[in-house]
Amino acid sequence: MANLRWSKGFGRCSRTLCNNPRKNDFFMGPFRFALVSIGASLLGCVVARGQAPPLFTPNAPASIPMVLAGGTVIDVTDWGHSAVDLPDAIVIMRDGRITDVGSRMAVSIPKGARVIDCTGKFIVPGLIDGFAGMNSQGQANANLYMGVTTIVVSNDNHRGPADFSAHPSPHLYPIDSIGSTDNWSRLAKNPEWTAKLKEGVRQAELSPEDTSRQLADTARLGTRVIWLGHNLTAANTQWIINHAHQLGLITYGEFVATPYEVGVEAGVDLLLHMGRYELGVIPAELQRPLVDDPFGTAASTAYDYSERIPPSELHLRSYTRFLAAHHAALMPTFSLFFLQLPEHRNLWKEPAARLLDPAPMFQPSDRTTGETVYLPSPWLRRLPAMTLHWMEDGQRKKADQSAMRLWHIEETFFAAFPHYLAGSGASVTGTMSGISMHTELEMLVRLGLSSREALAAATNNYSLQFGWNELGQVAPGRRADILVLDADPTVNIWNVRRISTLIEDGNVLDRDALLKLK
Repeated sequence: MANLRWSKGFGRCSRTLCNNPRKNDFFMGPFRFALVSIGASLLGCVVARGQAPPLFTPNAPASIPMVLAGGTVIDVTDWGHSAVDLPDAIVIMRDGRITDVGSRMAVSIPKGARVIDCTGKFIVPGLIDGFAGMNSQGQANANLYMGVTTIVVSNDNHRGPADFSAHPSPHLYPIDSIGSTDNWSRLAKNPEWTAKLKEGVRQAELSPEDTSRQLADTARLGTRVIWLGHNLTAANTQWIINHAHQLGLITYGEFVATPYEVGVEAGVDLLLHMGRYELGVIPAELQRPLVDDPFGTAASTAYDYSERIPPSELHLRSYTRFLAAHHAALMPTFSLFFLQLPEHRNLWKEPAARLLDPAPMFQPSDRTTGETVYLPSPWLRRLPAMTLHWMEDGQRKKADQSAMRLWHIEETFFAAFPHYLAGSGASVTGTMSGISMHTELEMLVRLGLSSREALAAATNNYSLQFGWNELGQVAPGRRADILVLDADPTVNIWNVRRISTLIEDGNVLDRDALLKLK
C-alpha cells in the first residue's frame, strides 16, 4: 500500500452545502441514512419497496420451482472467515425464497422444475449497498446490472429523492434522520411535520417528545435505518439508539457533537465514512466546542487534528482497539476516494454508465476523462485560465495529501480487526450507481481484506450485524437474490463482476435488457 497515492475526492457533505465546514472538500457532510423496520407488529410485514416485481424470463408461473444445478455455492458466513464452499450444489427457489440448498447427492430436483445448468460456475448472494441514493430508473437498472439487489437508500440534497416507483428495482431499505430539523427527512412533507422539521439557519435538535413521535412515525413508513447526524448531542444520541433498537431499527452514526466513544458505548450499529469516525481520536478540548459549532470553525479544527494524527500514535491505536471490541461496524465508503488513485479507470466507460445521467449526480467526474472536476468559486472564474489551472493543481495536490493521510489512518483501523460493511455512497463525488459498489469491494481488498471477506462485507455481514436474516446468504429461508458468476470471486474480487445469471426474488432478470433504458 505504501506506493499508492491518493487525492481528496471525499468531502464531509452535509444536508445543506452551506453547513459544510470545508467548502473546498467535495462532500463531507451528513450522508443520510434511514431506518430499519419497526418492532413487533411491523417486523413481519414491512420492507417498503413501493415498486412492482422485477422483470423475469421466461414467463413461468411463480409456483414452478427454479433450480440452479451444478455450481459452487460460495461460503460468506462468519464475516468471510469460513471457507466451506459447496461444490456441485443444488439450489431450489420457489415463490421468491430459497427452499433447499445441498449437494446433488442430498437434494433432489423437483419434477417439472425449471433447471439452470451452473456447472463450472459460482453462486453468491446478491450484493447489498449499505449507503447510496437511487433517484431514477437509470440508477435502478445500473444497480441491478452490476448485481446490487438491495440498497439502504438515502434521500438527501446530494442524492435527491429516492425513486420508490422504479420498476425493475433493487429492494430499497430507507434511511431517515431522527432528532433534528431536516428538510430531507421522509416526514418533511407530512403536514404534521413540515414546520417542525424545516431547517433554519442551522439544524436544531428536536424536543424529546417530538423525537419520540418522529421515531414511531418514520418506522411506520417502513424506514429501516436511523441516521444519527452531526448536531445531535450525547444524551439525545443515547436515547435514540436505545429506543430505535427497541423498535428493531438499525442505527448509523455520523457524529460530530456527540463524542464517538459515547455513541459506540450506547450501542450504535455502524459508524459511517472514513474521514468522519476518525473524530474519535480528538482530545476533549476540541470535542467540547463541537456541541455549539458542529459545522463551523470548531469542526474544521477537529477534522484537521484527526486527519493529521500519526498512524502509530498510541491514542489512535487504543481507539481502534476500542472500536473493534464493541458492537459497531465500520462503513468507510472508500468509493468516494476511487478517482484519486493514480491507476484509476474512467468509470464512464463501464457498460452500466450509459444508464446514468450526470445532471442529477452531485459533482460527477468528467465524462471524457473520468477525472474529478475541480470547479472554482463563481467569483474566481473571470481570472486568467493559467491562474485557474494553477489554483486547480494546488487544490488537487492538497486533496492528495489529505486523502493519503486518511488512508494510512484507516490501515491502523484495519489492523485492529473491526467488522466492515460495504457501502458505495453513490452517486456523489464521482461515485456511480452499481459501478461504485464494485470499486468499494476492490478497495476493501486493497486495504487488506481477502476477496471472500470483502464479498461477505457486501452480503452476509448485514445479516450478522443487523439481524437482516432475509438476505445475504444462499441458504434456505433467504430471499432468492442470487448472482451466478463465471469465475471464482474468492480468487479475485474482480470476478464478482462476471455475472452470467442475475436473479432477484427468484426471477431471472435479462441483464442485456436492463441496458436498454426506455
